[in-house]
Amino acid sequence: MGKVTGFQEYDRVAPTREEATTRVKHYGEFLNELPSQELNRQAARCMDCGVPFCQSGCPLGNVIPEFNDAVYQGKWEQAANILLSTNNFPEFTGRICPAPCESACVLGINRPPVSIEEIEKHIIEIAFEKGYIKAKAPLIRTGKKVAVIGSGPAGLAAAAQLNKAGHEVTVFERDDAPGGLLRYGIPDFKLQKNVIDRRIDLMKEEGIVFKCNANVGENVEISTLLRDFNALVLAGGSTIPRDLPIEGRSAKGVHFAMDFLKQQNKRVANREVVVEDILATGKNVIVIGGGDTGSDCIGTSNRHGAKSVTQFEIMPMPPQTRSSNMPWPTYPMLLKNTSSHEEGAQRAWSVNTKNFIADENGNLKALKVVDVEWEIDANGRPVKFTEVAGTERDLPCELVLLAMGFLHPQKEGLIEKLGIELDNRGNVNASEHTYQTNIAKIFAAGDARRGQSLVVWAISEGREAARKVDEYLMGTTKLASRDAVAYA
Repeated sequence: MGKVTGFQEYDRVAPTREEATTRVKHYGEFLNELPSQELNRQAARCMDCGVPFCQSGCPLGNVIPEFNDAVYQGKWEQAANILLSTNNFPEFTGRICPAPCESACVLGINRPPVSIEEIEKHIIEIAFEKGYIKAKAPLIRTGKKVAVIGSGPAGLAAAAQLNKAGHEVTVFERDDAPGGLLRYGIPDFKLQKNVIDRRIDLMKEEGIVFKCNANVGENVEISTLLRDFNALVLAGGSTIPRDLPIEGRSAKGVHFAMDFLKQQNKRVANREVVVEDILATGKNVIVIGGGDTGSDCIGTSNRHGAKSVTQFEIMPMPPQTRSSNMPWPTYPMLLKNTSSHEEGAQRAWSVNTKNFIADENGNLKALKVVDVEWEIDANGRPVKFTEVAGTERDLPCELVLLAMGFLHPQKEGLIEKLGIELDNRGNVNASEHTYQTNIAKIFAAGDARRGQSLVVWAISEGREAARKVDEYLMGTTKLASRDAVAYA
């Protein structure tokens, strides 16, 4: 590596943030860039560990020590080539990935790990700035046509790889703009949409066709796709949210988190919101669910000007450090304080919601909750809870956002009409070895196949599914796999 003793000499340094009191007044990104000298130091912390567990921790198999070394030496084009050999969209993962690579970093055993995610974001942004990122249309076309249904990270990755292989790719998106979860699920303060538009424009230059407002099975005939395309990739995501069917669920003011977040992203983009506005302004907001989506609801509610924001989680509070049940280099389930939490929110764990309480007009006015105690098994996992006597109480609130995850892809429409087999969780049944469904020319990738997961996993799934589609169409493939990376 560039500096063998760098990990001993330099501490981990995070980029500075705009103050919470000012950033809640806008929806733009608020992280500042690291100065070039500091970026050099952060790359120098990569410690030539011999066995790069960071690569195995990354679902994409990113070649992390090599791009860190290139950054240390100031070889930005080389760093970008190494990074792009495994990751089609580092500008996305560099902003919103929870960085399982950093959890697996050898330095992280007893010191703060290398700032891999931040280095990744700087590599791609500097590459764009220096003009290294250009459209690269394939020189030879195969004459084969592939339809990708869904333009989230899995669909975009599959489309990019299949286009690279020379196939003619058309992406069908039922929303009014491509991006899927990236565009309408993740707030602009975490991922500004001009970052997505920049990549989509490149993909169009490379020959990929995007058709929006195209809901396959509704306003796009399935029979037409089966006739006109040699293969189809189902990448519509896991879109059915987990509900909370308790007393009072029909009260006005109880909404799914994604409906709330999608509306706000549309407002920021000056796109029409065609249903009733869901606004947190002046309200007591309770977010049920402790994950990233719940955190995004907190940040958005604070920007709306909520009176108060509280986040509940039925599970117990996670530990702040690794336990014996979460040894390195596994990804640990630790307490996470996000930038949205910094902006203001009360948090509570081991709280169960009993029912929603509405006023005489049907508007939500309170939430009945109770504390619970969990029974923990030998592996440290909570298995069963009991209510704590005397803790039942009503909490005033006018807006509840359900952020409890997603169950499976939408079955009605495309999947049912195609007769696609599902697994026991309701996801598309396609093995990780073939990504192929029970219909030979139809493949699946991303959350629609594996269930709710990370953006980085979706990109990996899209890439691997593209390899299998290419093999199906051509008998062989030159597309790089996660386990056999070739880079410039």
